[in-house]
Amino acid sequence: MFDQERIDALPVHRERATTEPAVLDGLRVVDFTHFVAGPLATQTLADFGAEVIKIEAPVRGDDFRHYPTVDPEIPAQGGPYLWTNRNKKSLALDVKSPAGLAVAKALIARADVLVENFSSGVMERFGLDYETCAALNPRLVYCSVSAYGREGPYADRLGFDPIVQAESGFISMNGYPDRQGVRTGAAVMDTATAMSATNAILLALMARQKDGRGQRVEVALYDTAILMTGFGAMQHLTTGYEPQRNGNTSPDTCPSGVFMSKDKPFYINCGNDKIYQRLFEQVLERPDLAHDEVLSQRANRLKHRERIFRIMDEAFIKEPWSHWAPRLRAANVPHGQVKTLGEALASEESRSRELITRIPHPVKGWIPNLATPLRLARTPALDPVAAPAIGQHSESILRDMLGYDEARIAQLRAAGAFGAEAAAESQATGVAA
Repeated sequence: MFDQERIDALPVHRERATTEPAVLDGLRVVDFTHFVAGPLATQTLADFGAEVIKIEAPVRGDDFRHYPTVDPEIPAQGGPYLWTNRNKKSLALDVKSPAGLAVAKALIARADVLVENFSSGVMERFGLDYETCAALNPRLVYCSVSAYGREGPYADRLGFDPIVQAESGFISMNGYPDRQGVRTGAAVMDTATAMSATNAILLALMARQKDGRGQRVEVALYDTAILMTGFGAMQHLTTGYEPQRNGNTSPDTCPSGVFMSKDKPFYINCGNDKIYQRLFEQVLERPDLAHDEVLSQRANRLKHRERIFRIMDEAFIKEPWSHWAPRLRAANVPHGQVKTLGEALASEESRSRELITRIPHPVKGWIPNLATPLRLARTPALDPVAAPAIGQHSESILRDMLGYDEARIAQLRAAGAFGAEAAAESQATGVAA
C-alpha cells in the first residue's frame, strides 16, 4: 500500500518553464523492453519528447509492474514500474498472434527506433528480428539490450545485474578484506547499461542524419559491468595488480573513509595533499600534522593510515555533526553525511535540486516522481506524466497512429491481437473476426 499521506506532503512538480519544443519531439520509439535496463533507456528518450509506445503482453504486462511496493488500487503499477516508465504510452498486444504481429510491424514501419531486451532468440521467434524490421523500415535504429551480447558463445545465457557484478570482478573489489565481496544494493549495472543504451541510440540517430540509414545497436550488461570496474581494470592490465577490498577506505588516497562524529557518521575524501593540509589545519586545528614533513606527502600517509585515522577518530567523536559540517565546508574539504535513503531523499540537497516531487495520477491522485538528472537549459525535459496502465493507450494508438477505424479494431480484437481474453469477450458479444 502506498503511503498517500507521505506522498501528498511532497512538493508539486514545477512545470516546464519554456515553450521550446522538446529536443526529441517527433521521434517515435517502439518499446519492447521490461524490467530495468531497457525501460530506463526508453524513459530517458520519452522524458525529452520522444513518443514511446510500450508494447507489452495483455493482462499481466511487464513483470516489473508487479514488483513491490504495489498498491491494491493500481495493482499493476508498483513503485519500481512507476520509476522506469513515465511519459510512455502502453499498447497491450499479443505479438504471438498473427493479428498482433501485423500491428507491431505496422508500428515498426512508422517508427524511428525499436528497443528490446528479451533473451536472445525471442525477437527472432516473434518474427521481429533486425533483418525483418530493417526490411520494413531501412531508417530504423534497432537497439538490443542483452546480458552477454546477441552473438558468440554466451549469447544464450540469461543475466541479471548481480550476475554481471559477480562475473565482471566488480563484487571482488567491494566490501571488506576479511569476508567475501558484496554486490551493490542498487542495480547499478542495469542503470549504467540504460545510460549506455540511450547514448548508443542517440549516436545512431546522429549517424542517420548524415546518410539516412538506420542500423543495429547493441549494449550488453556484461560489457557495461567491465567498464564499471573503473580504472582498476587498467591497473591490472598494466601491472597485474588485483584490486583489493578496502571497505570504506581508499587504497589510493589518505585519509579517506567513514568517521563518526558525536551523533552521525560521515565520509571524508582527501584526494590530494592540499586537501589533507586544509583538513588538519583549518578543521582539526592541528597545523603541526598538516605540515608534517612525512604526513604532508600522499604516499607517506598511506603507510601511516592507522595513526592518522586514530587521531581523526579521537577528534571527531567529541563534537556533533552540526559542528563539523560547516567547518569542513568552509575549509573546502570533500565530505558528506552517511545517510539512509530516506534521509537522502528528504535532504536539503535533494530539495534544492527539485529531485523529488509529486505528479498527478488518474487513480491515486498523486504519486512520487524522481527527476531526470539531465538538465538542458533551452530544451528541458517534458513535464512528467505517470507511467501508464496496461494497454491504456491501445485504441488511441491504433486510431491516431495507424488510422484504424472502429471496425478494424474490433476485427483485431476478435482475432486475438489484444490477447485471448479480449478475443473471448469480443466473440461473446457477437463480433466476427
